[in-house]
Amino acid sequence: MSALNIQFSFILQSAIFNFQSLLTVILLLICTCAYIRALAPSLLDKNKTGLLGIFWKCARIGERKSPWVACCCVIMAFSILFMQ
Repeated sequence: MSALNIQFSFILQSAIFNFQSLLTVILLLICTCAYIRALAPSLLDKNKTGLLGIFWKCARIGERKSPWVACCCVIMAFSILFMQ
């Protein structure tokens, strides 16, 4: 029974259940959206509300808080490379 639980929990392990992976995904989303908005602003500006508005909001966070986001990316990279 315990081997089945271990195998089942291994299958369900994803970025939602692992906090460090969730933070990595959020940082990558913010950086990617800010980069896409820098290249093609009209792509994200037309969807400011709704479900696709999340990408616009991530781009705004990446633009306005870029020193903080960059610092978080460096800390996250250091922890992934040297702590794991």
